[in-house]
Amino acid sequence: MRVVLHEAIEGLGSRGDLVEVADGYARNSLIPKGLAQQASAGVEAQAAAMKRTWQLRNAKEREAAEEIAKVLVAKPIEIPARAGSEGKLFGSVTSADVAAAIVEQTGVEIDRKMIDLGESIRSIGSHSVTVKPHSEVEFPITVSVIEA
Repeated sequence: MRVVLHEAIEGLGSRGDLVEVADGYARNSLIPKGLAQQASAGVEAQAAAMKRTWQLRNAKEREAAEEIAKVLVAKPIEIPARAGSEGKLFGSVTSADVAAAIVEQTGVEIDRKMIDLGESIRSIGSHSVTVKPHSEVEFPITVSVIEA
């Protein structure tokens, strides 16, 4: 059965794609969950328009993410934190702390879910943190934890 995907499905296709799937898979899984619609001439035209719109929006979002990258890569982010005599922090620096510091120091608003620390920062010093504001844009920033 030919269906038009309403959502990206791993291993099958992206939003707006016209794909051929088994009849049972389409009737029992994709269509009832709202992930796809059976293809017809009108639906195929609608899918093509939906895909063009999605590609334009995705391109704009990617450009915005690249602009954010230019601003953030150039400037290290400083976060003051309380620490013991050996440089170990009382607690840790989280992605929410990094997001708040980015907004305060650069004015760029980043969701904490876009920030990947790897593991929590628990010591004073310079740390590399990955920011992924878009599915195709990923860049490292420098977070400098200083003693408060």
